[in-house]
Amino acid sequence: MSQPLPSVPPGPAGRRPTDRPLRSLADVEEHFAPQRTPSQSLPDPEPLLTALTRGVLEVLAGVREPEQMARWLTDEPYRSLVTRAGMAVRARSARRTPVRRPVYAIRSIHHSSPADGVVEGVVIVETPQRTRAVAMRLEGIDRRWRATSLSIL
Repeated sequence: MSQPLPSVPPGPAGRRPTDRPLRSLADVEEHFAPQRTPSQSLPDPEPLLTALTRGVLEVLAGVREPEQMARWLTDEPYRSLVTRAGMAVRARSARRTPVRRPVYAIRSIHHSSPADGVVEGVVIVETPQRTRAVAMRLEGIDRRWRATSLSIL
């Protein structure tokens, strides 16, 4: 049969671990909430602008899973990318078009910093069919850049 669990010995203040006072929910949420990061503590954003553009184009072409981009996107742009990727899959299926790696050339990258820890950038991409712009807003969150807005024009 089962044996009774041993009792927990008291801690240094004579209290058991379960006797500790609980912090308020607001304190806990503030501690675990995303933390802003200043620009000087972040790397150059240009390589990330390029990598995110390539990743998004590959997701829309069907050669990359949207989940691979989740680390670099906040919730809203990630949901938008998943929705758009799903529409692209349905369109390829309706046309019976196979998945192909996208052919494109990055023509230029422009970015500016409207506030500390924020970068807004546009990457101009040329494909065989047309030229597009990928606009992004990066914010320093938890000591790394994350895209909080993403639009493919």
